Amino acid sequence: MGNYQRVMVIGAGQMGSGIVQVAAQAGCEVVMQDIKEEYTERGKRTIEASLQRFVKKGQLSEEETAVIMGRVTTTTDINQAKSAQIVIEAATEQLAIKKEIFMKLDQIAPKETVLATNTSSLPVTELAAVTNRPEQVIGMHFMNPVPMMKLVEVIRALQTSDETFNGVMKFAEQLGKKPVAVQDFPGFISNRILMPMINEAVYCLYEGVAEPEAIDEIMKLGMNHPMGPLQLADFIGLDTCLYIMEVLYDGFGDSKYRPCPLLRKYVTAGWLGKKSGRGFYVYA
Repeated sequence: MGNYQRVMVIGAGQMGSGIVQVAAQAGCEVVMQDIKEEYTERGKRTIEASLQRFVKKGQLSEEETAVIMGRVTTTTDINQAKSAQIVIEAATEQLAIKKEIFMKLDQIAPKETVLATNTSSLPVTELAAVTNRPEQVIGMHFMNPVPMMKLVEVIRALQTSDETFNGVMKFAEQLGKKPVAVQDFPGFISNRILMPMINEAVYCLYEGVAEPEAIDEIMKLGMNHPMGPLQLADFIGLDTCLYIMEVLYDGFGDSKYRPCPLLRKYVTAGWLGKKSGRGFYVYA
């Protein structure tokens, strides 16, 4: 187990295209699926641009880039899952959408195929439960940007078998990543620790303790973080940060995970960070 050569990725966004890229670079044949051709085409362009950055650094040749792109096929047809050994879902971070995808994949994919989700905080156990192969469902939480970041949180659902778990740990290594095992609890480890820190930084701003630049500077210079928490929130997307805080708050029912009212206010205003041109900072 773990030597998966035929990979399918559901979702051609930032995370999906990054996962496709690392799988293709590792020598896998990869199918990238999304609901519209414009999305898969955009995903393909993202991969090409990313590979060109490696070429510029002298880490890849143009020939190698062409070979890597030759391993990538795009489609809008989810039925292509019928030839995959592992399917990695990287669709919108909404439980209802993911459940629907997992039910479909369960019907289409061969019975030995592993179904993985790239969710950053949603319950893998609940996704496993909607399939007839819960022991073959697992979380593979890649970090953004996928081609650069080494970590993959491998999340065991309550039902995940040892065989599936060991296979996916091996597969993550095959992709050149460092897999770290985590049990299925809200936010896993990465977001359970990161998001309350971001939320606390927003509270500091909300209560007038300091300006955004000062809060970020203190965390960068004092804690050696490469980026301050408010700038990081802008890069992640404030809507995503709020959503994950809500998952933590609902999942644990503990007031320490309560989203800061200022975070909610910014999201309501459409100030979502870098992608909308304004968050805690203004982007040109």
